[in-house]
Amino acid sequence: MRTFIVGVDSAKASFTSATVWAEQVCYQGETVNTPSGCAHFASEMEQQAQRSGASVIHLIIEPTGGYEAHLVAEAYRRQWFVTLVNPLTVRHWAQGRGRRVKTDRADALVLAHFGLETHPAPQQPPDDAVAELDSLLRRQSDLEKLLHSERNRLAQAGLNPKRSPTIQPSIQRIIEALEQELVTIQHEIEQLIAHHATLSHQRQLLLSVPGIGAKIAPALLVALHRFCAKTSGQGTAKQFTALLGLDPAPYESGASVRKRTTISRQGNAPLRSKLFLGALGGVRGHNPLRTFYHSLLARGKPKKLALVAASRKILVWAWAVFTHDTPFDPSRFNLASSALPA
Repeated sequence: MRTFIVGVDSAKASFTSATVWAEQVCYQGETVNTPSGCAHFASEMEQQAQRSGASVIHLIIEPTGGYEAHLVAEAYRRQWFVTLVNPLTVRHWAQGRGRRVKTDRADALVLAHFGLETHPAPQQPPDDAVAELDSLLRRQSDLEKLLHSERNRLAQAGLNPKRSPTIQPSIQRIIEALEQELVTIQHEIEQLIAHHATLSHQRQLLLSVPGIGAKIAPALLVALHRFCAKTSGQGTAKQFTALLGLDPAPYESGASVRKRTTISRQGNAPLRSKLFLGALGGVRGHNPLRTFYHSLLARGKPKKLALVAASRKILVWAWAVFTHDTPFDPSRFNLASSALPA
């Protein structure tokens, strides 16, 4: 397959691009980051690819908080291959090859070279309902952070004897508005899932897993769908746990360096925190998760390590019910040996 590679570094107002064909990298300049600008750019890239004799265009782009969305949508619409690469992975790759410069032009060239040398797998676009659910969950998270900040300000204002009398009422109004917005967003989340048969069914499957409650299930649902899109449905439970940073990260060198193994802590930190809280609640029930947790304690493992292992176990079980499309069945687990790695 003859592939025309397009590396793009996106920003709010514009994006910078570079292309690779026959191992020749060419800087393409800047393009305005609007729907019309993306369409014009895509047409130009298709003309270049056609003149070069390429059969496929592969877009290599980093996620930049949504600034990449117009171009990615245009690329999918034109049936290009698209890969959203981890910025940290690309940065480490570039540093390993002695690249020190950090500019928009340099980043576009690095992404083009990265696509040429590593041949990253193309990713499928997420379902529209999943993308909408993801946006609602992100908004919910933003509102929760704002609410936490305002509550802290209210507490601090109460400790200041010289404050203006208007401060606390002002903060209280903001708190009430944020609380109302959170109720609205939660309602929208529930309505979206309820009116989408597949998402509703999959949420029920996830809720059957010990440690997964109503707060965790929607976020986990989005993570599972995005991982399946990223891996074209060929991913594994081990890869999924690694994506969320719950994979073991040994640190060894020679015969003398043997640091304690920790988790990698890569990926989605907020979801990882929710899974830990889910494990805290799940081990209090009478279920396989509790048995697994206490079996680790009986082997002398620290409580925090056992809870992290329980968080990973929740993730493995969630992957199983999601991929096999069947509810969690406690009878399938040999509780006497449930401390064995999944």
